[in-house]
Amino acid sequence: ADLFQKAGAKYVVPVAEHHDGFQMYASEISHWNAAEMGPCRNVLGELKEAVEARGMTLGASTHRVEHWFFMGHGKDFDSDIKEPLQRGDFYWPAMPEPGNHHDLFSEPTPTQEFLEDWLCRCCEIVDKYQPKLVYFDWWIQHHAVKPYLKKFAAYYYNRAAEWGIEVAITYKHEAFMFGCAVPDVERGQFADIKPFFWQTDTAIATNSWCYTEGNHFKSAKGLICDLVDIVAKNGTLLLNVGPKPDGSISEQDTAVLTEIGEWMAVNSEAIYGTKVWRKYGEGPTKIQEGQFTDSKEKVFTSEDIRFTVKGENLYCTVLSWPEDGHVVIKSLGHSADANLPEFHGIVKDVDVLGCDEKPVWERKEGGLHVTMPGIKTNKPVVVRVKID
Repeated sequence: ADLFQKAGAKYVVPVAEHHDGFQMYASEISHWNAAEMGPCRNVLGELKEAVEARGMTLGASTHRVEHWFFMGHGKDFDSDIKEPLQRGDFYWPAMPEPGNHHDLFSEPTPTQEFLEDWLCRCCEIVDKYQPKLVYFDWWIQHHAVKPYLKKFAAYYYNRAAEWGIEVAITYKHEAFMFGCAVPDVERGQFADIKPFFWQTDTAIATNSWCYTEGNHFKSAKGLICDLVDIVAKNGTLLLNVGPKPDGSISEQDTAVLTEIGEWMAVNSEAIYGTKVWRKYGEGPTKIQEGQFTDSKEKVFTSEDIRFTVKGENLYCTVLSWPEDGHVVIKSLGHSADANLPEFHGIVKDVDVLGCDEKPVWERKEGGLHVTMPGIKTNKPVVVRVKID
């Protein structure tokens, strides 16, 4: 929790239960949980205390619905996954995996017994730990799950109203009617600004969600650029790190989170509590839209700039600072036609976050010219523009 706080995280979402069906919290529904087996610790409960004590918000993720078929292939060879299986067994129900995961009407259809068990587990997480966000993985969009998904959403939102807190659910693949929950893009982004709030979830490791020997890791620079781009488009970033078996975080993950935290310590005012501007940004580099599109780090130029706004400040984050220290923010140039939907405001002052020295700036027809030599960094630089 200390590391997450230093990295600048505002919310932390531990996995409450993954596809394997092992609960990482004390449960009254199944004995197959971390409080009774393995580490014999209530992992979710302990993280809740640690996270909230440091002023961060707790969420919880559940991937339980895929357990319908997750253990099914264990029946394809000689293993301990054998019938009869019944509710409460770790391997239950171990059904055949659908040939097409995105077939909304695949068979065998999850049974009422399985779906009631799924609903009870989700509600137990809510009641015991009061997470302010519940993250659902895929397959909740299956037609058989929909009635139970609606029941859960109603239960969760009503409980939140009783407790006087605001909560959210994230989802993929149109599992919810638009406006009922927060859309999530797994390992990807939107190409343009959105009028609705959304989330990207991705991992520091490019090839795994968990700790794996030989993992390949993204750079802090690349992740910061993604964060800036996402926030400028009305989104938020949920960044995954996979702990080792003893609960510790790898040196590589720690190093990346520490670098992100150092950048946030200087530039967080361009992220926290900001709103989108009239446009998300400018520049030649285009973002590939959709899920599973972030395996390669994007290469940005000094012309790639992202905008956020708070109060009288417009934050112009230059994703790649030029060696000569001269940038042109084209969206802030003098407009020759007052009838065009362009910026027509008054620029009162310009400075650079983290720098005591004031930049030289001049507003021309082609853009706002900002010169600040001496900055040596490979990470984004925030130009703060005060608007009258």
